[in-house]
Amino acid sequence: MNMTHYMSLLADNQPWNLILFMAIPVIFAETITVTEFVILFTKKLHGNLRAFNRICSILAGLYFTGIFLYLFPTAYIPLTVNGEWHTWVDVVAVTFYLSGVFFLLPLALLDLGLIGKKRSEEERLKLHFILVSGFLVVAHIAMIFGMVNPEIVGGMSGMHM
Repeated sequence: MNMTHYMSLLADNQPWNLILFMAIPVIFAETITVTEFVILFTKKLHGNLRAFNRICSILAGLYFTGIFLYLFPTAYIPLTVNGEWHTWVDVVAVTFYLSGVFFLLPLALLDLGLIGKKRSEEERLKLHFILVSGFLVVAHIAMIFGMVNPEIVGGMSGMHM
């Protein structure tokens, strides 16, 4: 079966690529989401759980920024320049995966106090929730399109199969 580059990345160098590029970012995002729900429902905006939530957010943002800085120049640009995408689903999967940086980096910056300084704690928590939710949405879109066999969809003009 032909694979998207997203799935190929995860399948190569087993289990390390799967752990490094999928498990760690998604586990961070799910941990942030679960702790965020507890914080929101208990209305405890301070304390150990919020501190843990912030630490996870900072680590997730910095970690995924590292992934983006590694994959964008070594994979995304060469695939585009050389026309090596495996149909449009491949482009969607990798683009949505890498777009996670637009949610996780601001999440880290928010918890580092570099953005959102003038917002109330409740407003920052709301933005925090929107950012982690946004990451989960783009990560799941990447996973869904990444699992599609590119052979079953029509080719893109000018792109090699």
